[in-house]
Amino acid sequence: MTPKLRIASITDEFTPDLGPALDAMAGIGMTGAELRVLWGKNIMDLTREELRTAKQLVTDHGMEVISIASPILKCVLPGAPDIDSRFQHDIFASKHTFDDQPRLADHAFGIAEQMGCRIIRVFSYWRTIEPKKTYPAVVEALTWLSEKAAKHNLIIGLENEHACNVATATESAEVLAQVPNKNLMLVWDPANCLVSGESPFPEGYSKLPKNRIVHVHTKDCHLEGHKPIWGPLGTRAIDWKGQIAALRADGYTGWLSLETHWPGPDSNKFLGSTICAWNLRGLASA
Repeated sequence: MTPKLRIASITDEFTPDLGPALDAMAGIGMTGAELRVLWGKNIMDLTREELRTAKQLVTDHGMEVISIASPILKCVLPGAPDIDSRFQHDIFASKHTFDDQPRLADHAFGIAEQMGCRIIRVFSYWRTIEPKKTYPAVVEALTWLSEKAAKHNLIIGLENEHACNVATATESAEVLAQVPNKNLMLVWDPANCLVSGESPFPEGYSKLPKNRIVHVHTKDCHLEGHKPIWGPLGTRAIDWKGQIAALRADGYTGWLSLETHWPGPDSNKFLGSTICAWNLRGLASA
């Protein structure tokens, strides 16, 4: 059961304690680590020594850091329409505001270079009741970030996030078209697309510019109203077999990265992530 695409995980989906998370991931055959929350702190708030320790732990496990899962642009946009209250705001130990974004971006570039990874994940401000009205500001921010990334040979990965203004495949394609810079790419999350009210595959995926998908997040759920009910990867509403086959057929060579979200059996998140990780390995090997 050898994966045909490389598999990885956001480490804190197992546990914020990095060592045990990497132990589990390596045992399942994962070779990439996304860093978001480590030892109870957001990646942006770690000290330089903690970052060095994290890098060494990943290296010692025969893995590589593939993405800084930053909270950049995961904040309220001043002057925008009212926030859409239907969606939960997951901040993952981050409390940064709009005014913090320039400093946050500079720091993220430094962390990415220290970690030796190419992708910095960003968002599109908390979702409003009129997302399109935020697009000029979103495009301005993404243009600035991608131009800065080009100088560092890094990639800005815009994630379609159901709680942010760019949530669906349709919205992702529209905003990407307005920022043609090759240093802005998409972190494609089919489950987030589903929660946003659009069928992710094959409908949503068909609208995306395939050459701008740099990274893929894997999780699974079904909906009860607007509420996602998370479950084991490959057992809910997302056609992961079809999606992964289409990615391979379209020449995708990036990572499939686990973002479990499922609380796990008896609220055992570590076990839940272990189950989903093995499911991911099977799906990636088909």
